[in-house]
Order: sequence, then C-alpha cells, then structure tokens
Amino acid sequence: MSVDTEEQAALRASVRDLLNKHSDPAAVRKAIDSANGYDEQLWARLCGQIGVAALAIPEEYDGVGAGYGEVHVVQEELGRSLTPSPMLGSAILGAHAVLLSENSEACARLLPTLAAGESTLALCWANESGWSDYGIRTDGTVLEGVASYVLGGDIADTLLVVTEDGLFEVDPASDGVARRRVPTMDPTRTLSTVTFDGASARHLGGPADLADRLRTLALIALSAEQVGAAAVAMEQTVEYAKSRKQFGRAIGSFQALKHRMADMYALVETARSMSYAAARSGSAEDAAIAKVYCSDAFRMVASEAVQLHGGIAITWEHDAQLYFKRAHGSAQLFGQPREYLPGLAAAAGL
Repeated sequence: MSVDTEEQAALRASVRDLLNKHSDPAAVRKAIDSANGYDEQLWARLCGQIGVAALAIPEEYDGVGAGYGEVHVVQEELGRSLTPSPMLGSAILGAHAVLLSENSEACARLLPTLAAGESTLALCWANESGWSDYGIRTDGTVLEGVASYVLGGDIADTLLVVTEDGLFEVDPASDGVARRRVPTMDPTRTLSTVTFDGASARHLGGPADLADRLRTLALIALSAEQVGAAAVAMEQTVEYAKSRKQFGRAIGSFQALKHRMADMYALVETARSMSYAAARSGSAEDAAIAKVYCSDAFRMVASEAVQLHGGIAITWEHDAQLYFKRAHGSAQLFGQPREYLPGLAAAAGL
C-alpha cells in the first residue's frame, strides 16, 4: 500500500520519469567522472521542471513551501537511481541551516538562488572523528580548523559553518580557506575537507541546539535515500533470479533463494516504515532509529544482491557494486549506526 498522498504520488512519478530518462546507469557513471561529480544539466532540469531544490524553502524566499514528506519522496527517488546531486548537502541541509539561523537577511540573500538551482551551499561541521564534535573553532568572526566529510564542499558557492557559537557564512574565495575533494568508497557521493586558517566569516546566529536539529534532518533524509536504493537492489536481484538458469531452472525457483529474497523484501519494507515514521514525527529518537535500521537493512540487502548475482556483481560494469558501495558509504555518513545505540537504549530505559 502506498504511503504517498495524491500530490506526493504525482511528485514521485515526475521525478522517477525524469531520472529514468536522464539518470540511467550510463549517465550516473558519466556524472561520477565529471568535474563537479554530478550532472549539472540534470540538476537544472530537476530544479527547473520539478522544483526539487525549492521544496524545503518557504514561499517568501521563492520556494515551494512543501512539507518534509515531499522532500522525502525526492530523496527516495534519487536513492533508487544513485543519482549524484546537491540535494542532500545543499537543498536540504544547507537550506535548513539558513532557515534555522532565523536570520531574515541571510534567508533573503541565499535562498532564492538556491531554490532556483542557480547556487549551492555546503555545510561544514564534522571533525576528522565524525559528527559528534565540531571541526571548526571561532574567535569572534574568525574561523580556525578543518571540517571533514563536507558534502559538495569543494564546489559550493557558499560555505556554511556549524560551530559551538552558531552558524557562520564564508565566501569560499576568501583568504584562509582551502578545500579539496577526498577519495571515497562510494563514487556516487563526493566528500571534501575544508580548511579554515584565520578565515573571516559572517555570523548568522542559530539556536543552541542547531547541530542536533540539523543532525535529525540529515538522518531522516539519508534514510529515505537508503530505502530507495535498497528497493532497487532487491528488485534487480529478483529480476536476475527469474532469468538466470542453473540445472535447467531459473535460480529464483529454488526454495533457499526464495527465502533469501523474501528476507530482502521484509528488510526493505520495514526500513521504509522506519524512514517514513521518522519523517512524519520529525523526532530525534525516530531519526536515530531510522539511521540505525535503514543503514543495516541497506547493507544486508546490498550484500545479498552481490551474493545472489555471483561474480558478475563485483565488476565495474554491473550496478550491484555501486549499490553495495553506497550502502557502506551511507552507513558511515552522519555517524556510524553503533554511535546512536547508547542514546536509544537510554531512551528505552535499558
């Protein structure tokens, strides 16, 4: 049964149709090898024809003002095709960081071009150990330190820096700013390090719990992506099992393999339920549950996909290896699942 409203179903159909036409596996591989790590023309289509970058932005800043359910739909569809894009790092995290700052001047200046797909933001936050601490220190409006694992940080038009003192805006062309793309397990998602050495910044403000609120949003958006990708890994495996023959029979007819694919289906559907529950509640606890469950479910489904496809799955030409790499890469993003277990145990009174 569909979890979408009528409007969300129409949005899903539009996004999937566009991605089917312009983000097939060959196009994804071409985007991976491009200078920006994503297809700029496809991103322009997604923004211009569907308005994906404007979904999370209020109408007063030229956005759509849609609910988070619509953003969730887009994330799930982007995950299905493994489409590299600035959606997560810029249109979701970047946009929400500016909105959470409650700085009306910054919102009016940064969000309209973001909504139109004409500019991108990158959120600098984590240190080398992860997202549990800040990578950047502040002395007034001067920044020092290294932000790690920055989504799209090497090409963003504006850098946003999360610190203990709130949110700061930095021009990446400023003195004291150096950024570089780093190698990653998952070639469909680019990550960067951004170094600030006495860089001047503009303080935008933000609530005391800014990092916690952004983390919640990040985990929910990531879980949608994981669900979409896991669903396709399962679907591709089922189709392969129907056509691959062994001992004169399709391997999908063997009971042992039927059981394994049934388990894959159960993992995908349970992960979908976890992800959508988190999107609807917006709570930090539900977001952490979605992070843990969807990460593990996607990894298990991707691993089974590789096993059931056999040796062909680990070749570059086959898509299964890309889903496997996305599964393991996304599980580490915004903190490993095990980092959230103590908090969940405490919340459950264990």
